[in-house]
Amino acid sequence: MKPTIEIEYCPKCGWLLRAAWMAQELLTTFTDDLHAVQLKPSEVAGRYLITLGDELLWDRKREGHFPEPKEIKQRVRDIIVPDRNLGHSDR
Repeated sequence: MKPTIEIEYCPKCGWLLRAAWMAQELLTTFTDDLHAVQLKPSEVAGRYLITLGDELLWDRKREGHFPEPKEIKQRVRDIIVPDRNLGHSDR
């Protein structure tokens, strides 16, 4: 079964559009490799987490900033299709 990515974001911080943009980037890049990208409004203020199954790919508080699509695409690729070249996202 194809994996699902979950993006948990703080709606009170206005991060829905950021989460939706990241979901669109992931779905465009991994069209044939992902089951879904779920957007989950967080009950915790300031939260922005990206998980792939049980694996945490990004925690805004731990990393100290929001991810660039390139960073998340590389982390997703390394887990689900490690041999894929991401083109400009690999440079």
